[in-house]
Amino acid sequence: MPLPRWLARVNKRVFNPIEIRRGVRPVLVHVGRSSGKTYRTPLDAHPLADGYLFIPMYGPRSDWVKNVLAAGAARLLLSGKEIELESPRIVKQRDVWPLLLTPTKPPPGISGDSELLKADVCQPR
Repeated sequence: MPLPRWLARVNKRVFNPIEIRRGVRPVLVHVGRSSGKTYRTPLDAHPLADGYLFIPMYGPRSDWVKNVLAAGAARLLLSGKEIELESPRIVKQRDVWPLLLTPTKPPPGISGDSELLKADVCQPR
């Protein structure tokens, strides 16, 4: 069950900037679908063999999810490296959780029916 939207607004304005400045968490860099503005969203990035899995704690209709899906790409800042992501898509938790490279318990409120965002790492062409 997604967290309440009012908490998302507080997080976006207060806690996200603090987390980005701290530089400890992975940061998803994405472009606004109407504004074209670049946004940075601190998130947990769960590694998969071919990409990363992100948990939209406020639901799959969160702005950052819609932005990444609309753009078809994003960048992940992780441990001082920038990783290009492509082919973002909504997946069910039950379908991808067994594929995580590091066994992890789902956060509270995340069930097999929860919709998560999966994106592939861009392959060199």
